[in-house]
Amino acid sequence: MSQIQSPAISPLHKGIGYLKEAASPAEIARRGWSLLREDLSLPAAVLYQDRLRHNLRWMREFIAAYGLKLAPHGKTTMAPALFAMQLEHGAWGITLATPQQTRVAYEHGVRRVLMANQLVGRENMAIVSRLLEDADFAYYCLVDSAAQVDQLGAFFAGRGQRLPVLLELGVIGGRTGVRDEEQLRAVLAALTRWEGAIALRGVELYEGVLDDEAAIRQFLRRAVEVTRRLAAEGRFGRQPAVLSGAGSAWYDVVAEEFSQAGLGEAVEIVLRPGCYLTHDAGAYREAQKRILQNNPVARRMHSGLQPAMQVWAYVQSVPEAEKAILTLGKRDAAFDAGFPMPALRFRPGQEQPSAAPGHWAITKMMDQHAYLRCAAEDDLRVGDLIGCDISHPCLTFDKWRAIPVLDAEYRVVDMVRTYF
Repeated sequence: MSQIQSPAISPLHKGIGYLKEAASPAEIARRGWSLLREDLSLPAAVLYQDRLRHNLRWMREFIAAYGLKLAPHGKTTMAPALFAMQLEHGAWGITLATPQQTRVAYEHGVRRVLMANQLVGRENMAIVSRLLEDADFAYYCLVDSAAQVDQLGAFFAGRGQRLPVLLELGVIGGRTGVRDEEQLRAVLAALTRWEGAIALRGVELYEGVLDDEAAIRQFLRRAVEVTRRLAAEGRFGRQPAVLSGAGSAWYDVVAEEFSQAGLGEAVEIVLRPGCYLTHDAGAYREAQKRILQNNPVARRMHSGLQPAMQVWAYVQSVPEAEKAILTLGKRDAAFDAGFPMPALRFRPGQEQPSAAPGHWAITKMMDQHAYLRCAAEDDLRVGDLIGCDISHPCLTFDKWRAIPVLDAEYRVVDMVRTYF
């Protein structure tokens, strides 16, 4: 690794610190920060540039093989710089979950948003109404009840605007969404009442509320049939209509079912996985194993998604022979889908990190501490650096306002800011 003189000032990661908002990657790289030289204040979440690029290319190729569109879910990262990367790699738009997230994306240049959620509440409607004053801004939200349609209709009719919506389908015991034919008729009747203020543009679902592949396929086929029926009835006011689904675990099944439905050019199929960009070493790694085993397109690609995010921390104490305490806690990394997993170890002065022993495991986390189970012969010392893989990137991103992007030599080449 090349030797660069250590900078006098180190970056701050929980906030933007003194690093100016408009600093370019080249300006950041010139500062010469290095993780291995301890120029970063740990704990710190980091992203790996080469893996981000790999994942962008991988998903673009996968989606293109099915002839579909991609609107990755931006709530995962809430990082406009990453939104821009996704759009530059061919994304149709960005999916978001709330009006506030939508406003952040708009303020950073995103001009097509699929808000995969119901729009409810006066100020939330007002946020969207103000954004729709820009004729270049395309926006969709979800509807699943006559009551919601009536509220939206009254508000947007009063503003002299027409709100584009997607009909959301749901399943018994699931989350939001129309469950049965009676509910569907009620929503369609409400849309007819407010056709001057509400425009039905397509159909949406979220298959991730189910965990059985057969049930998921049945749900997807129901969405296809509803879409076909509504199109035949002339319910969609634009061509093509939108049919959208797919979280980060079952996007392959959604791609298969929707692409072979024969809907043709009258329907634009939009998938919404968000976690593919950083992937993880937990739940989504397991989902990827299934995809690589079962999906013919993924098998032909001869590679899979790569975990592109880690959280690094110090060993701060070795109070017992088989226990070390890390400067990493619940305030720093997701723990809802499994604790962080030690992957790399590094002692200042060494050349490169090495793989963590397989028997290492984090067994408990507190606000700012993690309990690392180790062995007496592992020679852990206070001041050692430990790099941990994570599960569920959504709940790691939201803990950091600025995240360094590292090259293959662990040098900081960019800084990604989040806006939660």
